[in-house]
Amino acid sequence: MPVSCSHSLLISHVNKMEGGNDTRISEFLLLGFSEDPELQPVLFELFLSMHLITVLGNLLIILASVSNSHLHTPMYFFLSNLSFADICFASTTVPQLLVNVQTHSKVISYAGCITQMYFFILFAGLDTFMLTMMAYDRFVAICHPLQYTVIMNPRLCALLGLVSWILSVLNSLLQSLMVLPLSFCTELEIPHFFCELNQVVHLACSNPFFNDTMMYLASVVLGGGTLTDILYSYSRIVYSIRAISSAQGKCKAFSTCASLLSVVSLLYCTILGVYLGSAATQNLCSSAIALVMYTVVPPMLNPFINSLRKKDIRRALRRFLSGVQ
Repeated sequence: MPVSCSHSLLISHVNKMEGGNDTRISEFLLLGFSEDPELQPVLFELFLSMHLITVLGNLLIILASVSNSHLHTPMYFFLSNLSFADICFASTTVPQLLVNVQTHSKVISYAGCITQMYFFILFAGLDTFMLTMMAYDRFVAICHPLQYTVIMNPRLCALLGLVSWILSVLNSLLQSLMVLPLSFCTELEIPHFFCELNQVVHLACSNPFFNDTMMYLASVVLGGGTLTDILYSYSRIVYSIRAISSAQGKCKAFSTCASLLSVVSLLYCTILGVYLGSAATQNLCSSAIALVMYTVVPPMLNPFINSLRKKDIRRALRRFLSGVQ
């Protein structure tokens, strides 16, 4: 183990409070990936490259949508919010990982851990809400094309976006605040490369019953609710596409939502892979790779799957870049 890691283990202390068994901790240790010194430069370059691609790709989507008046539509409004959420979602975990790899330290402060947890839950929730709003937008566009402009008016879009933000913030705030009263044991090692809520809660010495209840409730109500809405929207879309007589019309209708469906499948499949896989295996490396597939890969691929293949986005980007030059 590197000297700095040994030092961090020593300075990770537990201060007993007077008159009770409560404990206050100053630091957690993120076990993350392999400690092999030869792998550290490879990990740093890999994650730095992936993060730069994520930020650049999603930033281009936002700039193209904002700068071109032809893209001021409900679909691109939600897409811009999704891109912003993806940038922030990846930025809650990858920079801390890069710092830890570069400094050969696995330490994250207690306050830093709670903060990272808060923003991770916030932008993960916002990601799923934006995908749900985009699915609803495609449902209205394909199933009710004549009423599209009436239903998806700017006021409704702004309201849906605001509600998504409010629900994400409230859920994240509640989940994070419920961690604060927990007392922690001397075992402060988190077997991931970031502060994942479930792992942190189960390091506590106190009973995490209420925390577990809130986590499961949020998963069922928010996660299950958004997935149900998405599946319902796409089932209606598929039914409507089947009723279209011309093959060209079917192809055009399907192409408008196929990329979004790919993003939804990628996100939810990786989520299931992470949590079902972690329940089936205790292998640290496998768990870390599964988390990378959930937290890093979908935000990086979203711009390429969902937007940069579209002609109107490419046209808007060319105009924006030519204007900048």
